[in-house]
Amino acid sequence: MKHTVHTIAKHLGVAPSTVSKIVNNTGNFSDEIRERVLKYIREIDYVPAASARTLKANKSWTIGVIYTEESNVGLEHPFFSSVLQAFKDEVEKVGYDIAFIVKRVGQHEMSYLSWCRNKKIDGALIVIGSHTNPGIIELVNSDIPCISTDVVMDHLPLVVSDNDQGITLSIDHSLALGRKKIALIAGPFTARHFLYRFRVYQRVMEERGLPYSESNVVSARGFGYSSGIEAAKKLLKKVKEIPETIIVGSDLIAFGVIHGLEQSGYHVPNDISVIGFDDISFARIFAPSLTTIRQNSWEIGSVAAKTLLKMIDRKTKNGANTIRIPVELVERDSTAKLKSD
Repeated sequence: MKHTVHTIAKHLGVAPSTVSKIVNNTGNFSDEIRERVLKYIREIDYVPAASARTLKANKSWTIGVIYTEESNVGLEHPFFSSVLQAFKDEVEKVGYDIAFIVKRVGQHEMSYLSWCRNKKIDGALIVIGSHTNPGIIELVNSDIPCISTDVVMDHLPLVVSDNDQGITLSIDHSLALGRKKIALIAGPFTARHFLYRFRVYQRVMEERGLPYSESNVVSARGFGYSSGIEAAKKLLKKVKEIPETIIVGSDLIAFGVIHGLEQSGYHVPNDISVIGFDDISFARIFAPSLTTIRQNSWEIGSVAAKTLLKMIDRKTKNGANTIRIPVELVERDSTAKLKSD
């Protein structure tokens, strides 16, 4: 038997409009009626007809997601996957599906904008990408509401961690440990957040009256463990003085940095302390456990979803406002007070 709003209403002894409104989370009903309808819907595994809902609301109830190829960051990356999961959970609460926006469908290649037009998506989340990508520029400049958790562009709302706060906390933590020689290993500068954190590092070092030199900065080639090992060894060859603390652009890179330092004969944290950025779940069980900046990835994804949903409902153009989510420093075993001679 095919279940419809009408058959459900007849079985429960309520009006079809009551079932429809409860399914779409609208209208005011008693908890008893709402729960009775929802319970029966769960029992029969009822799914509303998407086509009917789409025609009525003049929308597809689909949000596109861009995770660009040039970023070389896989979907399994713990930070971005957490952001995406939070975003997905939030939009699903109000009935939206998500679909990944791709350039190629079978043998047919199309732009991000063409893909969105073809699928009639209601809005787009740019999880990570490049502000110079022509496809992203075209999409952001269109009438489709867009939001990002990485890309800085005119007319594009951005939800990110407070990187100023994170780098400042890292530098001040190092100073509190008596460590003034502070180096930075960032990720690839093609990623906006790594480049921005580098610029904050420059500024805060100057504000604190600390020595800054280009020889104390390395941009890792990639986003992962092996890139961290390589970057640590490159930094040790490049610096004029061995740093007392290394601030690293992400936890995954920091794990490699620690291994690279140990392979080079340095002990972490006594010789060189290391501070990461993310606080992924593995940070607390890595040896030594990682002192790091905790990003609230769940809040980033949730706020991005709520902001985009408002834009879709209000049919508003994109705006260049930035929402910064607070961070905190989590102190573990990869940092320690500098021992005096």
